[in-house]
Amino acid sequence: MNRQWLYAKQPQGKIGADTFEWTETAIPVPRDGEALVQTRMLSLDPANRAWMMGKTYRDALEPGQVMSGFAIGEVVESKTGGLKAGDIVEGDWGWQDYAALPARRLAKRTTQAPLELLIGPLSVTGLTAYFGLLEVGQPKPGDTVLVSAAAGAVGTMVGQIARLAGCRVVGTAGGQDKCDWLTRELGFDAAVDYKAGGVRRALAAACPGGIDVYFDNTGGAVLEAALSLMNLRGRIVCCGNVSQYDVDKPAPGPMAVPGLVVTKRLRMEGFIVMDFYDRRAEAEARLARWVAEGRIKAVVDVVDGLDKAPDALIGLFAGKNRGKMAVRV
Repeated sequence: MNRQWLYAKQPQGKIGADTFEWTETAIPVPRDGEALVQTRMLSLDPANRAWMMGKTYRDALEPGQVMSGFAIGEVVESKTGGLKAGDIVEGDWGWQDYAALPARRLAKRTTQAPLELLIGPLSVTGLTAYFGLLEVGQPKPGDTVLVSAAAGAVGTMVGQIARLAGCRVVGTAGGQDKCDWLTRELGFDAAVDYKAGGVRRALAAACPGGIDVYFDNTGGAVLEAALSLMNLRGRIVCCGNVSQYDVDKPAPGPMAVPGLVVTKRLRMEGFIVMDFYDRRAEAEARLARWVAEGRIKAVVDVVDGLDKAPDALIGLFAGKNRGKMAVRV
């Protein structure tokens, strides 16, 4: 049978167990031009929650659909050229054991690495950090780079890439334990516990020379504080708004926009990682080399079992993970 998690209903406020519904159905049969894929690893991301809120860069989730999610799997049967049984592929086929998909919706992975790395640090997560920081943020040696949600999947990668770029790196995270871990294990120069209160004051102390690049994964209070500390012609990379996803009513935007953006000549730019996929091979090779050389620690928090996916996603929004959250199916 094909075990599946369905998106049952739109949550009012935080997601809960009743947001999802477990079902079992027949394993699909691939048609001409399709491949049958068995899921090996499932990516859990803040975007999973954002898709429940309405149309974004993709259509909104509708109740009754298989819960959407990025996955990596193995081809079981192929009726399309270019793919054969045993190939490792990735794509967006959601929370289920099997999917039959046209070849255009699957990307064959040729990088030789454990699946735990291929699901995140050497795929969408790592690429998001790489292109978001280096292409959108454009850091220069000596810059101060601030990263919010720094202990999360993208944040851990951004901070380490910024360090390799010769920058001073400051992160925000929830709890002193995570902050200590960022400085001790990942080489951050400083970390601020946003849950301790006084975020702006703490960031000002951690960034005495101001902020040149802010990689924003959270929006909310950290963004508002960072705006007031940005240096002239600073760059703000808008990657996510996780502080406003799992809530009943999102808060209004920062009062400092557009005032500080104008007076400080700031550049705020959003991006989607797929914008840079024409350069994906180059970036993946560089990331793989950094990981192999030990210059980047690839942090992956793995939960075993498809049945654990809802609890794991709920835990992600409660800040229980460090690094990339994934499910080993």
